[in-house]
Amino acid sequence: MGGLVPLTDASRRPVRIPLVTGLIILVNVFVFGMELAYGEPFVLQWAAIPAQIVSGHRFITILTAMFMHASWSHIIGNMVFLWAFGPEVEDAMGRGRYLVFYLLGGLVAMSAQVLADPHSTVPNLGASGAIAAVMGAFLVMYPRDQIKSVLIIFIFVKITFIPASLLIVFWFLTQLVQAGQVAQAQTGGVAYLAHVGGFLFGVIFAQLFLRRVALGDVP
Repeated sequence: MGGLVPLTDASRRPVRIPLVTGLIILVNVFVFGMELAYGEPFVLQWAAIPAQIVSGHRFITILTAMFMHASWSHIIGNMVFLWAFGPEVEDAMGRGRYLVFYLLGGLVAMSAQVLADPHSTVPNLGASGAIAAVMGAFLVMYPRDQIKSVLIIFIFVKITFIPASLLIVFWFLTQLVQAGQVAQAQTGGVAYLAHVGGFLFGVIFAQLFLRRVALGDVP
């Protein structure tokens, strides 16, 4: 067993405190607490169920589902990835643009998952698609940055530095492979197509959300 956990960008530090990224994390933690407190009825009420959405019902769940998680490992993993890549993207875009970008990325990601399996009655939930958009933006803006990461191989644990381009591209390729496997098996599970949709949104539209200062238009 092994894994790679990104921690932070070792090549730069955000100029401003990442308030929006921190707020998003707090909202996710709060909602997860609501899930633990109210259980399955709460999840079924606010998670995105494709069959209901395509029939014209519960559109709001495309938004609410991106703040929900299926387990402790799910939310911890997502929030670690968001904290590793979000602060620098927030700094480059500015807080307002970053928040809009994050929400749009999540909406696009969840919509992609719904369209991929419109008759599914399996609840879809998680911030992964929105975070994938943030990772796509990071790849466009800072591909050469070194990402401080924890490398785990069985019982071997090491802090290492990996180029953002290598880490993120590898992550994206694994999502493509796993999405294909899920599609072939015709089963529920992790919403890999949401990851792919969110990532592509981030890559394509990141530049539109950058602050003018970040683009170099203002000295």
